[in-house]
Amino acid sequence: MTSDLYSTEELPDTVRNTISLLHLSALLGVFTGIGFLVGPLVVWWLKRDEHPAIDEAGKDAVNFQISMLVLGLVAAVLCITVVGVIVGVPLAIGVGIAAFVFPIIAAVRTTNDEDYRYPFTHRYIK
Repeated sequence: MTSDLYSTEELPDTVRNTISLLHLSALLGVFTGIGFLVGPLVVWWLKRDEHPAIDEAGKDAVNFQISMLVLGLVAAVLCITVVGVIVGVPLAIGVGIAAFVFPIIAAVRTTNDEDYRYPFTHRYIK
C-alpha cells in the first residue's frame, strides 16, 4: 500500500487480511443490526497494536461507521417531519447503501494492497 495512510512497504499477508476482516466486519450490521460499528471497533481494538497500518485502517473504519450512524440518525429525524420526508428518505437510503458498499470496496482494495480512505467521513478518532 503506497500512500500516507500506510507505510510504503508492502504489507504482510496477515496484516492485509486483518485489515480486510476489519472492513468486512462492518457487514455484521446487515445481519445483526448492531455489528456495523461493533465489528470494526472490536477488531481494531484487539489488533491495533500489531501493526501501524491496522491501527490507521481501524480508525478510518470506525470513523466511517460513526459518521454513517450520525447521518442515519439525522435521516431518521428528517423522516418524521413532513418536509423532511423529501430529504430524509433519500438520505436514509443513501446512508444504507454507503454503509454496505464502502466496506466491501475497502476490503477489496486492501486485499489488492491498495490504499483506501472512506468518503463522507468525519475524523472522530485521530
